[in-house]
Amino acid sequence: MEFFDDGDYELREIQKLEGHTDRVWCLSWNPKTGINGVPPIIASCSGDKTIRIWEQSGPSQSWRCKAVLEETHARTVRSCAWSLCGKFLATGSFDATTAIWENVGGDYECVSTLEGHENEVKSVSWNECGNMLATCSRDKSVWIWEVLPGNEFECVTVLQGHTQDVKMVQWHPRMDIVFSCSYDNTIKVWWSEDAESENWECCQTIGESNNGHSSTVWALSFNVEGDKMVSCSDDLTLKIWEANTLRMESGDGYAPWSHICTLSGYHDRTIFSVHWSREGIIASGAADDAIRLFVESKDDSIDGPSYKMLLKKEKAHDMDVNSVQWNPVDHHLLASGSDDGTIKIWELASTSTEMPEASTESTESTASTEKKALQKLGMTTLI
Repeated sequence: MEFFDDGDYELREIQKLEGHTDRVWCLSWNPKTGINGVPPIIASCSGDKTIRIWEQSGPSQSWRCKAVLEETHARTVRSCAWSLCGKFLATGSFDATTAIWENVGGDYECVSTLEGHENEVKSVSWNECGNMLATCSRDKSVWIWEVLPGNEFECVTVLQGHTQDVKMVQWHPRMDIVFSCSYDNTIKVWWSEDAESENWECCQTIGESNNGHSSTVWALSFNVEGDKMVSCSDDLTLKIWEANTLRMESGDGYAPWSHICTLSGYHDRTIFSVHWSREGIIASGAADDAIRLFVESKDDSIDGPSYKMLLKKEKAHDMDVNSVQWNPVDHHLLASGSDDGTIKIWELASTSTEMPEASTESTESTASTEKKALQKLGMTTLI
């Protein structure tokens, strides 16, 4: 992947969204919006016990709060995630419950409440097919739920192995493999030959002894192919990992994740969030109030790929940046959420050449035209 020099790109603030009365913990773009004439939608959740649904609409294409989902969670809402179909939103709360919201004609109804964790739910994540949901908690466990007819959910298994608070849970984008990261400084990989069975096991623990993090692991994200993973930590580093996912997808058993490189010296306080865009750009948000963007360097070493910083955005927010999320359709839009209670929508733009416009027709139809346009800018995309 090739990029211009760092100075050729900037993050332009499009709009600041205000409404939450406490810190914003997590953001999630609805993957079925922003295409086919459907306005883009993003969900945010907060310490104010609410979830807000934001929509870009009107002649000015400005963002507005379309709905406030409240009176369901009794404490901080820590995590939110849309299902791939875009119809369901899962929210995890410090009240130890997970709520499932359904979009019914533009109105959002809580159709199910999942109970079982002993205390705070820290993260929720849907699998690619939308028939499984993973949740994790301060109780050190990861729960796998199966989606049943009639908006019913059944806990398939409870995964025990972490020795401390589990900060995030994430499904692999192409396979039913679950990843969890924790206050115990590790990432655990959970796998089952039959995802809907009880026979899940931890097939790999990535810790300091095998080039892992030396402090709390807060988040992780995958590239579009799913063969690389990035993680971020209280140790002020980002780490890049890779695995032979083709082997796993072909049914030849589990292939372990190995360390590629470590990015250090770019943030000077805890890195809370990381997200890998479909075009191969890694965004990170941290307690230093800053956002950083990284890309694969064309100057790969003998040992494998290396990564460089594309740009830095100091004082992106007035306080800690808790969440960064790339738009899955309009690939140069980035959202960030902060302890300052605001959400910001950013555009990654070239200072010398206009970035390509995203089509509103379909993700697939824009792939080839986006690739050509970005190659003119000096990028090779990963679509």
